[in-house]
Amino acid sequence: MKKIALLGSTGSIGTQTLDIVDHHPEQYKVVALSAGSRVDELVVQANKYKPVLVSLATKDLADRAAPHLPSGTRVAYGEQGLIDVAASTDADIVVTAIMGSRGLPATMAAIEAGKTIALANKETLVTAGHLVMKRAKERGVSILPVDSEHSAIFQCLNGERAQTVKTVTLTASGGSFRDRTRDELAGVTVEQALNHPNWSMGAKITIDSATMVNKGLEVMEAKWLYDVDYDQIKVLIHPESIIHSYVEFVDNSIVAQLGLPDMRVPIQYALTYPDRQPTPTEPLDLAAIGKLHFREMDYERYPALRLAFQCGRLGQSAPTVYNAANEIAVARFLNGEIAFLDIERILQQVVDRHQVCAVDHIDAIEEIDQWARSVAAKV
Repeated sequence: MKKIALLGSTGSIGTQTLDIVDHHPEQYKVVALSAGSRVDELVVQANKYKPVLVSLATKDLADRAAPHLPSGTRVAYGEQGLIDVAASTDADIVVTAIMGSRGLPATMAAIEAGKTIALANKETLVTAGHLVMKRAKERGVSILPVDSEHSAIFQCLNGERAQTVKTVTLTASGGSFRDRTRDELAGVTVEQALNHPNWSMGAKITIDSATMVNKGLEVMEAKWLYDVDYDQIKVLIHPESIIHSYVEFVDNSIVAQLGLPDMRVPIQYALTYPDRQPTPTEPLDLAAIGKLHFREMDYERYPALRLAFQCGRLGQSAPTVYNAANEIAVARFLNGEIAFLDIERILQQVVDRHQVCAVDHIDAIEEIDQWARSVAAKV
């Protein structure tokens, strides 16, 4: 039985991970859970799975949950609570499904504890890929991608030699506004932006899909996960989200991974790797779909993706600034403070104001992260 610690248990990836556990109860044991502020949902999960540890965002939330937890389950809170969930139990695998850069310290702690990482937290590699991958290699820790695109590339590369890879291509649905021009984006609402045509995801990642920032973060992830240059990374719009990504090799052959848009497939593959098992998902029927469509990426239409490549190539502190500024800008949009197109403007302004510098430890990353958030909250 594989023991699981789950960071972000009440979010989209977290609940789908638990759905997989429910379909294979004889194979998985949930030993630790963390949630942000969703006390009631976490209490229900804790009473169902009876983990040894749960964590919430604050002490007040933890105190609210404590009387309702099963016997034997202790409660922690804050950043230390996340670290405890990630590293202090006997979990075999840590699923990092929380959003944002706050996932970095917990992921590093899990690596130090020798846990296998099922990574759904893009920001960990975006902001500190050089540190995370180096330490994971030193500790002999596997980092298994959970994002559908990176899981696809990971599967396509199975058994292949790195020097035979020509390019990796991340496919993108195009998001909620893929059929609108930039002029038609003026005045779009939060509700419209959250109406993704293919995927059921959390609010932040759905907005990131509409701006293509999500794909920009995945581009930066690809650099570290597969040790490729940015010139080897491509992005292609694929509205149906059936081909989740593909790899082209030096002999011009292409290997792609296909499936219906259901996150339970890549989540389960990370949990079962290198094995495969039946999933509670629907099978893909290509004859029923009939046609697949593709479009070249338009970097004028999606300037945030162009900026992501620029920041990725600059490296050092630039990706941290890009990610932190975007998190604040998206939060401001969701709160009704700014317009949709202002997300990109804020992102560009914060990056332009930053003097790129070296970041060789987590404290430096956190300092730059906070600077970018402060600026993004004001511009």
